[in-house]
Amino acid sequence: MISRACGGKRLDVVITLDRGFVFGADLIRNIDAPTVCHFVREDVRDVEQGGHLRREVAFGGGPDVKGRDVLLVDAVLDSGVTQEFLLRRLGESQPRSLRLAVLLDKPEQRRVGLEPDYFGFRTASNGLWVGYGLAASNGMGRNEKGLSVKPLSGRRQGGRDKK
Repeated sequence: MISRACGGKRLDVVITLDRGFVFGADLIRNIDAPTVCHFVREDVRDVEQGGHLRREVAFGGGPDVKGRDVLLVDAVLDSGVTQEFLLRRLGESQPRSLRLAVLLDKPEQRRVGLEPDYFGFRTASNGLWVGYGLAASNGMGRNEKGLSVKPLSGRRQGGRDKK
């Protein structure tokens, strides 16, 4: 599907670290078009402002993708706040096209009007997904070969991984 959309043209793939690298690597190996990889690291913080938590998202310098076909790759699309922000930042470079691919789409968690162009799985689970590069906040589960869901017990739903 992605290969067909590329039409054999170069595709600039922007992968979010830390969670998207395993999915991104597998995805790139299955795209039948020349690809150039870029990596971005996010810094997400919940900041209290006026008695309410507000999410702040920052990224280091992004790639120059002016006039290019760009695919943003992330592991999980929950609220969509982080991905929407990054898509806007990438869009400032005026790419020819800009699409989003995620491994897990959790539409029930969405807080913005964003839908992925491509997704591996759509889930309604409120649990914590681990394996395949995804991990609990303590790093456990990242190296599991397959995906599995762990129930959240006594924690805020989504924890740090809520995006």
